[in-house]
Amino acid sequence: MLQRQTQTAAFWRDQFEVTSSDLDFLYTLLLDAQTPKTLEELSLALIQEYMRRENSKIESELAKGKVYLPKERYEVGQTLVFPALDFATGEVIGVRAGQNPEHGDFEVIKVRFAATGQPREFAAGLQSAHRLNQTNGDRLIHDEAMLSAEEVYSLYAGEIDESILYALEEGERSEEFVQVGDQWLLADMLAEVHVGHLNIAEALIEVKGRPLTTDELLADVELDANAGASMQRISLEHALAKDPRFDRVQRDGEPAWFLTRMEPAEVVKTPLALRPTSVRYNRALLSVELLQTEWELDDEWGESTLSSELPTIVPNTSLTLTYPHRRCGTLPLNGRTRSFFPTGGGKATIQFVDGRWSAQYTGWVVNEGRYVTGLGKWMEDHALPVGAIITLERTANPGEILVDFRTRRPKREWARIATPDLDNLRLTFEMNKIQVACEYDEAMIVADTDPEAIDQLREKLVTSSVELPEIVEQIVPELTKLNPAGTVHAKTVYSAVNIVRRCPPGPIFYLLISNPRFRDVGGGFFALA
Repeated sequence: MLQRQTQTAAFWRDQFEVTSSDLDFLYTLLLDAQTPKTLEELSLALIQEYMRRENSKIESELAKGKVYLPKERYEVGQTLVFPALDFATGEVIGVRAGQNPEHGDFEVIKVRFAATGQPREFAAGLQSAHRLNQTNGDRLIHDEAMLSAEEVYSLYAGEIDESILYALEEGERSEEFVQVGDQWLLADMLAEVHVGHLNIAEALIEVKGRPLTTDELLADVELDANAGASMQRISLEHALAKDPRFDRVQRDGEPAWFLTRMEPAEVVKTPLALRPTSVRYNRALLSVELLQTEWELDDEWGESTLSSELPTIVPNTSLTLTYPHRRCGTLPLNGRTRSFFPTGGGKATIQFVDGRWSAQYTGWVVNEGRYVTGLGKWMEDHALPVGAIITLERTANPGEILVDFRTRRPKREWARIATPDLDNLRLTFEMNKIQVACEYDEAMIVADTDPEAIDQLREKLVTSSVELPEIVEQIVPELTKLNPAGTVHAKTVYSAVNIVRRCPPGPIFYLLISNPRFRDVGGGFFALA
């Protein structure tokens, strides 16, 4: 039976490459449509074109003669087409009686093939079952058993998309095709956007002081009126995306544009205090108690946070403020908070509303860095310590989040005060009282005497290649001396280590449990051996 190449995995996975004629087809497709198309739409259209070409070839070959079927009888001089032999054609040059008791009366025809001139013999008038008898011209074109273009794409989308993307982005004619967002169109279809248009867009964003949507910019950026509204929008977005002055962000769930130079520093580049340390360790050594503690901490870079994301129907959540986020004025995008903010990669703006004073703060969601920035002033205004319990609550506006903390009567509480020793590249700790007016996690609370000096220490530890095991081994004795019982909780070690080295709890807990200098005394506490 004929095997169509478009119905085989071998073709799409191993042989398919976009050719010059394929690019001609895609070019014409976009030109005729005069609207952009997604990569999936282009892929489906090209699959359908391959199937059309295949049918056209079959029809052309079938037109050369009669389709050979073993059950039919033929005469000398007839031209036959053999689909099973890649549509080879041949002339019947002889007919004789066949001899085989199993098949009864039948004939044998001798066929000379046009391509080779060599004769071959085939059965004719065969009444017994034969699989080639199921082949006919109509079924070769319209076979209900064939995969549709959609079914082919569902099976081989990765390979097909990769080949088409390579041709559009890096092929010889890549300058003819343009990608805007997730859509493709022809470069010639774009309306002209010159530097004057972009300068106007820059000024508009600067005056407003917030991200503006493409439609908001088009109200003042006048493009060619002959281009439709949709093409004007696409043309401006393409030009903005190519200009380094502009950054595509989300605002209220919609794509918008902002100026890179106006973005907060911690949005443009992740602060060192928030950059996680990657450490290989054996999680199998962690006790159930330590794994439970890890889950409670819900560190955005921890392994346990990946399976604990709250659904969007949950109206509020709470989290414990760690030193890195207190220092940078940020909140983590972890399992408990992620669903409260825009997702999908990239950057997005969010409006925070102070649950105490109703003041508003513009926040920036940095999905790649797993944090939300913009709350530094809010934390300072309320003098929130490390370890404070912060709450987030959804509002009727999806672009707005109520941020609050659990208040209590102000009182001076004992806290671990960290002092940097820049000469010896270490932290020292002492107990002292600080003013606290909120609920907090006693095991997590730490404070500092000189934040800038701690920033310097953090950088020097990196440049001096001081690794995490050394930091943990230096800090644990400092913390155990603060407790008359000579113990320290694993959460406290995690909180203290993160003052100078951003690290999720797993590796820190592993270093506690595996270091012979430390002894697990139960309840999450460790002592010096």
